[in-house]
This record gives sequence, structure tokens and C-alpha cells, in this order.
Amino acid sequence: MSASTCAAAPLPARRVAVNTPAALASGAILLLGAGLLGQVVSPRQAVLYLLGAALGLVLYHAAFGFTSAWRVFIADRRGAGLRAQMVMLAVAVLLFFPVLAAGSLFGQPVQGLVAPVGVSVLVGAFIFGIGMQMGGGCASGTLYTVGGGSVRMLLTLAAFVAGSALGAAHLHWWSALPHLPPISLVQLWGPVPAIAVNLAVFAGIAWLTVVLERRRHGRLVEPDAAPRQGLPRLLRGPWPLVAGAVALALLNFATLALAGRPWGITSAFALWGSKAAALIGFDPASWPFWSSPAQRAALEGSVLNDVTSVMDFGIIFGALLASALAGRFAPKWGVPLRSALAAVFGGLLLGYGARLAHGCNIGAYFSGIASGSLHGWAWMVAAFFGNVLGTRIRPVFGLEVERLPRQTGC
Repeated sequence: MSASTCAAAPLPARRVAVNTPAALASGAILLLGAGLLGQVVSPRQAVLYLLGAALGLVLYHAAFGFTSAWRVFIADRRGAGLRAQMVMLAVAVLLFFPVLAAGSLFGQPVQGLVAPVGVSVLVGAFIFGIGMQMGGGCASGTLYTVGGGSVRMLLTLAAFVAGSALGAAHLHWWSALPHLPPISLVQLWGPVPAIAVNLAVFAGIAWLTVVLERRRHGRLVEPDAAPRQGLPRLLRGPWPLVAGAVALALLNFATLALAGRPWGITSAFALWGSKAAALIGFDPASWPFWSSPAQRAALEGSVLNDVTSVMDFGIIFGALLASALAGRFAPKWGVPLRSALAAVFGGLLLGYGARLAHGCNIGAYFSGIASGSLHGWAWMVAAFFGNVLGTRIRPVFGLEVERLPRQTGC
């Protein structure tokens, strides 16, 4: 008898009601927050806040995790998450490269996130990769799971912020180590050749995941059937991974149009951590990281004036709304000691690594590659190897490494 004939019939999906109080609270926070930002900062800042909320909702409904996608490929050769990332990047470069080559969008100057490639980026991305698996999330994953009610990820976020401040304090030392100048493939090759090369690499990575997944499992592993369809699925999830990938690329492009640069996350963590450091007696204003006029103004001003901070707040509350609509907002306060230690240790690595690498899985990997920056590709390779090590460390802290059982006959 084959494995398919002896498998148990799936149980009917349990109907889960909307968490109405959480949905109303998150909706009110989003509307009132947008109104406040429109009054005290600008209407554009209010729209960016709501754009962050849309990103949080997409991340939650599509369960679009960079950390879990890399882990299940490393441990079990399941590549659906990586293939979705390649779709996301492909849509992004098709949108971004012509606009970045032109230098403006709808009459507004735009520029990509292009950074040097050097020791700092490679070390930072590698330890960020370890932190992804220890902390249980990346930058975007940490924010949307906090919004979804994960108490453990609050520990990761707090340590992430602390590590970011420490990285900001040390960045001048790391930046002095050997490095190449910032290299934009769009400027180096032109938009059309750069698009062609990037799309070929994305296709090659996707093809490799298919080959390795079929070799391990004999087939491409199908996702579980969605419990909802049509409009209920759109509003309450779960969304297909590819739908989330396309939506994230489109929303990143909207960020470029509104903010003049692509989506980022962790520069806000360095700002929050540095402000907290000032409150307890440190002098972050003396750190070279905050020496430029724009950086000094950000450090001394309100976080509501900071685009990245406002979008990060939006991601949290957008994910809160999504989890409430899905009926899954139910915080659990107990966190096992080993898991809590891993969350703190991982968060510190995430924050420190993100600063050294000039960004995280969003600012360096997603937006870096979408910007044509060579450092985005260097980040991806170094972070992948960090994830390999982090995946091997997880069981020491009692953290799961998901593997499907091998199919056998009855």
C-alpha cells in the first residue's frame, strides 16, 4: 500500500472567530496614529505609517518568514520559501532598476540602498544569520510576530534594539577595515543587462531548490490546504506565499515612491537604542555614527519624524490587525528559560550584525538587491552560512528544526 493511500484523511478545519477587541483596538491605533502623524509631521508621514501597516498585514497573512524559509531548506531541502523570495526579488528589480537608472519617480528624486562590500558586511551578515535562527526571526519577522502576539519575540526585539545601539557605537571601527567602494550594478552595467543577470541568478537559485527538494522528498512538498477561500481568505488569511512575495515587492516600490528610498527596518532600532542609551547616561552623540547633520537631527528629534521608525510601528500594528482578523491573537506569557536565553542572545547578534552589514534581511538583502547593490548579494551569501550554523545550534536551546518524516509504505 502506498503512503498516499494509508495516510489519514485530513481533519476538517476548525472555525476560528475574529478577535474583535484586538481588531478594533489595532484599527483604532492605525487610524488615530495616521491622524496624529498627518497633523504633527506631514500627510506623507501618515501614509508611510499606513504603508508599514500594509506590510505588516502582508507579512502576517502570508507567513512570509525569511528565517523559517532558510531553515527548512537548510535542514530539510524544502524550498518553497526561497522560491517565493526569488519571485519577490524578480518583481522588485523589474520595478526598481529602470527608475533608479532614471534617478526620479513621479518627479521626486529617488536613490537605492547601495553600500560598500567588505569585512564589516561579511562578518555582520554572518552573525545576523546566526541571530536569525537563535532569535527566531529576522528584522521583518521580529516586528510582525511581535504584532501577532509573540511574547518571546518581545525579548528578541528588546535585545535587537540593544545590539543595534552597540553596533552603532562600534561601526566606525568596523568600517575602517578593508572594503570595496559601493558598487551599483545598475550604474555599472545599465538597467537592462543588470535586470537580465539578476533574473538569471534568481531562476538558477529557484531551479536548484526544486532539484534538491525533489531529490530529498521525491516531489515538491505541497502546502496545507487553506481553511478559507475567496474574500474571507483575502481578509483573514492565510495567503499563498507567492501572493505575499508580489505584494511585498509592490509595497517596497511604493516606499521608494513616497520616501525616495527603499524599505528599511533596522536603522530605527539603532535610533531607539541610542536614545535609550542617552537616558541611562551614555553619550551617543559622541559616536561617529551620529556625526552627520542628518543623523544628529534624527538622534535629537522625535522618532515620529523618522520614516523608518514610523513604518516599523505600522508593521507591528498592521500585524496585530492581521492576527486579530485571523483569530490568532492570543499571547502566551510563559517562555522556557533556554528559549528566552536564545531570544536574547539571538537578538543581540541580529542588532549588532545589522549595523555592521549596513542593513538586515530587508535593508541589505531585499532592498539592497532591488537597488542593484553588490553588497546585497554579499549579504545573502554570508547570512546563508550564518543560518547554517544557527540551524545547527537551535536544538541546544530546545528550539525546533522542522523536518518532514520520510515517506514509507504502511
